[in-house]
Amino acid sequence: MVSRICVGEMQSIRGVIFDMDGVIVDSHPFHRKAWHDFLLSVGKDVAESDLDFILDGRKRHEILRHFLGELPEAQLIQYGNRKDEFFQEVSSDVKPIPGVVEFVHHLSQKGIPAGVATSGSGQRTRFTLDLLQLSSHFKTVVTGNDVSEGKPDPTIYRVACQQLEVKAENVVAFEDAVSGIRAATGAGIRCVGVGGQQQAEKLREAGAEQVIKNFVGVSINWLESGLRRNGFHANSA
Repeated sequence: MVSRICVGEMQSIRGVIFDMDGVIVDSHPFHRKAWHDFLLSVGKDVAESDLDFILDGRKRHEILRHFLGELPEAQLIQYGNRKDEFFQEVSSDVKPIPGVVEFVHHLSQKGIPAGVATSGSGQRTRFTLDLLQLSSHFKTVVTGNDVSEGKPDPTIYRVACQQLEVKAENVVAFEDAVSGIRAATGAGIRCVGVGGQQQAEKLREAGAEQVIKNFVGVSINWLESGLRRNGFHANSA
């Protein structure tokens, strides 16, 4: 399928930045369960449909305030750590998105630096990367702890580019949420969405040049060729 968005000629890819949940790991079901169980533990029974709020790249403090109202900073930190403990209890079953481990290794072999830009907490992000034995493959990991504003604010991607030491126009980002795509494109980065057919249209409308179901068959040559002609043909959602 060919993207409808044209953003000029693609420069050589010299860096790749990944979101975490839904891009590196298929963690959304476990993320939802951890939030539901944590909120229940503090007396807040949240309907399953209301948990959709957590999946759009929001920072942990923003999610806590949404469900629990204004809280002192110390309590936000305490509650956030407790929520991460709930996640760790179920995270042993979290699986990587198909093909992503191979693609991250491929980037390392090609000498292309990779980074993570996620609104998730630093503790949970590093725990998950260690679990997948991927930590050593990322030059930088920027989390919600490192920026004052979460996605769609582009700061997290600007920081990631600075730490990769690569200009935004030479970076490709992978995102599964509208707010994340807006954050990446707001920083001047071209973006590929990750998701199924149900998510594909809204991700393209947010600025993704294409949407892939997973990373099976994805390589630097495939990316550069697809972005240069502004269209992809393999693994499209």
